[in-house]
Formats: sequence, C-alpha cells, structure tokens
Amino acid sequence: MLPVVETDEEWDAIVPDESVMRPGAADLCARLGLADAPLTRFPDGSQPVYAVGDEHVLKLFPKAAAQDGVAEGRVLAHLQGRLPVPTPLVRDRGPYENGWQYVLMSRLRGENLAQAWDRVPRADRERLVTEVGEALAVLHSLDPGPLGDVLGPGDWGAFVERQSAGAVEQQRARGLAAGWLEQIPDFLASVPLPRDPDPCLLHTEVMRQHFLVDPDGWRLTGLFDFEPAMIGDRAYDFVGVGLFVTRGDPDLLARLAKAYGRTFEPVELLAYTLLHVYSNLPWYMRELGVPAEGTLHSLAEAWFGTV
Repeated sequence: MLPVVETDEEWDAIVPDESVMRPGAADLCARLGLADAPLTRFPDGSQPVYAVGDEHVLKLFPKAAAQDGVAEGRVLAHLQGRLPVPTPLVRDRGPYENGWQYVLMSRLRGENLAQAWDRVPRADRERLVTEVGEALAVLHSLDPGPLGDVLGPGDWGAFVERQSAGAVEQQRARGLAAGWLEQIPDFLASVPLPRDPDPCLLHTEVMRQHFLVDPDGWRLTGLFDFEPAMIGDRAYDFVGVGLFVTRGDPDLLARLAKAYGRTFEPVELLAYTLLHVYSNLPWYMRELGVPAEGTLHSLAEAWFGTV
C-alpha cells in the first residue's frame, strides 16, 4: 500500500501526504490485528508515527530510513524494563511493503515535558533533572554489545575525525557567521576527545521533547525516540542534556550530573556539540543566547558550565 521512498524528493512528496500514508498505515494495522483501532497521526517527528487507539503506537520508516527502523526496534527490545523511566514496549516489528519497516509499540502515558516545562515549579524541575541523570546513568551502564550489528558508528575515533573534518562546512551550511567559523579548527584541536572510549549505548537526542511527565506530582513517565541511537562516548549524550534539558542553567546541569555520577568539561561538551550528527550552532545560539566575549570557550562555559 505504501510506495517506495528512496530519495529526498520522494520523501517530501509522500511522507507528509496523509492521502497516501493513512491507507498504508491502516492496511498494516489490519494485518497486525488492529483493524478497528482509530489512527491518529502525531504532528511531530521525522518519521510518520500514529497513535493506534489508546494502547499502541505505530512508527513507520520508509526504505530510505529502513535501517533506522531496524535499529529502533532492536534498541527498544533491548531496553524493555531496564531503565528507571518507562520506554515503549515492542509489540511487533519488521518489514512491510516496498522497503518500509515498522515498529508497533506500547503507548506511554503522560504529557510532553517540553510542552509542560513552563508550568513545572522550580523544585519539581530539580527533581526531574535528577531523574533524567539517573536514567542516563543506567542507560550508559548497559552492555551495548548485543546491538553492535545495528548501531554505528563502529570506530569512534574514525567518527570523531570524520566529523571534525566536516565541522566548519556543516556550520557554514547552517549559516554560522565567519567570526565563529574561523574559531572551530583551533578549538577542536585544543580539546582532547577520546578515540577509544568505553562503549556506551547512547540515545543521542536527550531532550525535553523526548520525555513524558505526569503533571500530578511531576514525575517522568516515559523516554522515547531511540531511532538515532549510537554506541560511543557517554559525553556525546550530554550535548542534548545541556542544550535541550538544562538549557544553560548551571544549577540544573550540576544536579543532573550529580545524579548521573560524573561531570564533563564544558569544552568537551561543546566540542561534541560541533561534532554532533545534527549539529546546528546558529539555532542553539538563537535558543540559548551568546556570551558577550564571543568565543567558543565562553560559549562552552555559558551552555555547559556548572555551579
């Protein structure tokens, strides 16, 4: 029912089009024994995702991203019941038609933390970031070995070198000003990132947007979206933490790091920010602001410093 999607042009034409996507999702649900469950597409996310009634979520991956679907299904199955915050339970997963992959998972309860954050009292924010730190500590303690055949990058040192070589052009393409671009090579050369770290299972996008919370007591009720998971240096996960969870609040980051069990140098986290697969420094600057000094070292302290 769903057509082949292999190119960016096909993606742009097909994936947003509910007149194409919904019949395919409905057909797949019928094959999975959920023909009578209503489908509601979630508005966010890079992949098409549907609530299937009140109990299930169906996530679809076109051929161009099929490996992401295989990876997410494997990671979720690996994590089931092992973190202190709930993750979706895998109900079914596998190939559909024309190269598509799917993961049928349980539906987590709660409100998106990013949408709720402005209503969360300060004391509850402090407890929530503590819960995030505790969850990350457990995630990073798990043996990632069983996932080595589906998660990259494989050679972490080669990944660091590759990302470093393309860092200036990546930020230039995002519209970063020349005064910042010219600082990147020397800054990266000054930060000793490990080439062979203890391998950890990384979420890679630890953001408020990927947590659910119960407004009645403000407790975490879910962590989701493991599609871009990797195996690598644990510090890489703290890019999202600093930018999208604590957002430049040094006290919150210190509390989260204490719950996690260790801290990282601000320059190390900014270096990984520049090397992150989805790095967009101009966007982060608009969101978090820029210190008056106008240097990458001052930016590291402003975003990733702790009290």
